[in-house]
Amino acid sequence: MFDTVLFDLDGTLTDPFEGITNSIVYALEKFGIEVADKRTLIDFIGPPLLESFSSRYGFAEDKARKAVEYYREYFSQKGIFENRVYSGVEDMLKGLKSRGVRILLATSKPQPFAERILAHFNLSEYFDFVAGASFGTERSQKADVIAYAIEGGKVNTESAVMVGDRKHDVLGAKANGLKSIGVLYGYGSSDELTKSGADFLAKEPADILKLIR
Repeated sequence: MFDTVLFDLDGTLTDPFEGITNSIVYALEKFGIEVADKRTLIDFIGPPLLESFSSRYGFAEDKARKAVEYYREYFSQKGIFENRVYSGVEDMLKGLKSRGVRILLATSKPQPFAERILAHFNLSEYFDFVAGASFGTERSQKADVIAYAIEGGKVNTESAVMVGDRKHDVLGAKANGLKSIGVLYGYGSSDELTKSGADFLAKEPADILKLIR
């Protein structure tokens, strides 16, 4: 059905809960905001950080940008590796490659961070192209990242699919003429993904392989 798959990173290939929430706690402490329970920060996993700091804490744009800078201070040194690959993900990637499927990454995480994470977990070899967000504003929304992946990876949108765990992945796919697979083992719910218009749902990584086949 598909010969090219674009993957989200956080909540789709890896579980970044510890690294992301620790980085957010670090950033918020700079503004005198304490977090009693890191589980309340789950909604930060997936969407662009600038958007999350603004909507969750009512930060004005300049303040939200400063919060992102603080976040990256911690994340670049410690949080980036406070992370784990979901069980079954590498087997799924191997299965796709063995069938000749092209694999691309399309993540809202800044590209240098995404590349370091893939290398750290020995996943780089599976990817034909890596597309991440920029550190500035020119490529910050998920739809923009996906568009960059399509252009840079020379993707035929009629035979490609986007895989992710949040509505931003689904809506970004639609904006670029792609089908989408929503994964249920990440941080988005079935309700969120179906309401956003996901074409397929996968309960576990092995289901992605079945859908692509």
